[in-house]
Amino acid sequence: MRVNSNTKARTRAAVALTLAALAAGATAGAGPATAQPKAAPAAPAAAECSTAYRIGQKLSTGTTWRMCWRYDGKAGLVLENISYQPKGEPKQIKVLNSARLGQIHVPYDDGKVEYDDLTGFDFAQGLMNLAPGECPGGTIKTVKVPDSWNEDPNVKGLCTTTRSRGHAYRMQGDTANKVFQAEGKDLLVYTVNQVGWYEYMTEWRFQDDGTITMNVGATGSLSWDDYDAGDGRGWPIGKGASAKATSHSHNAFWRLDFALDGSTKNKVEQYDSTVSAPTQGRRAPTTKTTRTKVTKEVAGDSKAYRWWRIVSATGKNKDGHARSYEIVPGPTTKYPGRSYTKHDLYVTQYNKCELFASNNPGNCGAGAGRSVDKWVNGQTLTHPVVWMNIGFHHIARDEDQQPMPVHWQGFSIAPRDVTAMNPLTPDELGWQNGHWRPRS
Repeated sequence: MRVNSNTKARTRAAVALTLAALAAGATAGAGPATAQPKAAPAAPAAAECSTAYRIGQKLSTGTTWRMCWRYDGKAGLVLENISYQPKGEPKQIKVLNSARLGQIHVPYDDGKVEYDDLTGFDFAQGLMNLAPGECPGGTIKTVKVPDSWNEDPNVKGLCTTTRSRGHAYRMQGDTANKVFQAEGKDLLVYTVNQVGWYEYMTEWRFQDDGTITMNVGATGSLSWDDYDAGDGRGWPIGKGASAKATSHSHNAFWRLDFALDGSTKNKVEQYDSTVSAPTQGRRAPTTKTTRTKVTKEVAGDSKAYRWWRIVSATGKNKDGHARSYEIVPGPTTKYPGRSYTKHDLYVTQYNKCELFASNNPGNCGAGAGRSVDKWVNGQTLTHPVVWMNIGFHHIARDEDQQPMPVHWQGFSIAPRDVTAMNPLTPDELGWQNGHWRPRS
């Protein structure tokens, strides 16, 4: 939540105060990551960028991630040329040309204000310095913020580290004499940006099984200056019911430019399944799944038994199956108040001008519009760009003070047939591919 005046001066003052506190060592010691054993040596990164802007990590389970990073004056952190190399693969497999936030749209329930934090409220300018305890076992990189408000534009604001995520798999054989199990490892890349009273944690998790999970976590503080929801929409905070925090939504968009196997000529497919009641002679309901090839731009909605995947036009795994990535939406509260938030997923034809899902600052041509819904106009998809919209309706609670616990929203893309087997398969089970039979 923000101060009612909503002036840049007050926002900048809040940022300056927080940066000063960080410089004085006033940060909490713990961040979103937890301390891990010493990571495996960093792997060499792809050569599409200079050394200072490379991220390369070979995880202890054998998977290597490589990418480049840069910092945009509106979008904040942008990751580019992202590739994945599990053990057993002779070379890295490119997944994405770029991955970045596409907008954080924040409308308030009372209808008095709404914000586009990336393009209208200086999200990128609010990059925060990170204390060493917030990046355990990792590296904090210095970011030069374009058009910085501060005399020194250099911010120690990008953390790269590794962490465990719990079981990657567990399997006990039929003979019950051995358990196969492993702990999964992730490469974590994140920044923190302050906008008003909020601090947004933009987190990218690159898992050793090939999954990429992207989250935005909102933390910081509830604005004491916004305890004025006298219209009945707010929630009482503190003693009694006189102070009511204004409820609002966070509609976070991500923009993903796929380039599977190094080609932007990816295909898009939608899958829907229908469950029918049992018919005569059958003991249970039947389920039929159908594939729809998405050849033109689309505005799509998540629903039960529906999913999408982005398919490589050039690459196949060792079994001869086309490599792809499946889109896995996270929990969402869809906001119906604006045309661009009415759908969960948009797929548009690549246009270098189309960068933000709302309040797009570029002039994309006569009649193009300034939001992602306007760009879905029937073009044939030869270079698809995916926009994902995940919403969160924030009705404040007493526990949101003070400071406010992180509330997360996000989604994943998961490999589907990128490798012929589980990329973490132990060598002892490597022969069990397809319709295998026990060895005598």
